[in-house]
Amino acid sequence: MARLSPLMLAPPALFAGLAVLFYVGMNRDDPDALPSAIAGQPAPAMQLTQLGAEPPFTDATLREGGVKLVNYWASWCAPCRVEHPTLEQLAAEGVAIYGINYKDDPTKALAFLAELGDPYKAMGADPNGRTALDWGVYGVPETYVLDGDGTVILRFAGPVTSRVLEEKIRPAMAEAAQ
Repeated sequence: MARLSPLMLAPPALFAGLAVLFYVGMNRDDPDALPSAIAGQPAPAMQLTQLGAEPPFTDATLREGGVKLVNYWASWCAPCRVEHPTLEQLAAEGVAIYGINYKDDPTKALAFLAELGDPYKAMGADPNGRTALDWGVYGVPETYVLDGDGTVILRFAGPVTSRVLEEKIRPAMAEAAQ
């Protein structure tokens, strides 16, 4: 009878381990959710530059009371264009949205807003992505729901569509208002 070499058992063991990891990963509650280290924490400090005629908003702005959204966006970002009508809708409802333009050409960013409308109560630019790193941004668009004290209630990575608005953003805004 031939003896089995330990090397012969390695491929089936490796396959079994990967199969278990795949199964666990596919059965998570929300496979689209990205973890956020800042949920439940105060909004991180910002180092924004001016974009447009108004000075950028500040850390203090995010702690002035009331529910607010912080939205990272860029003119080169196709999903940002997709979510823009939803942001315009929220702004028309009176929701305070603060925009952070991410690693973008200021002229192109302002042209984007001139074309599609400006849903932002105030905005600033993050030309080097330093503030985005502090916030844990994976890529644009990303939207954060903050309560009146500036605590992050929700981080949503991806475009805010009508479905996301109803299933994620509005419930988080209701929680932030309590």
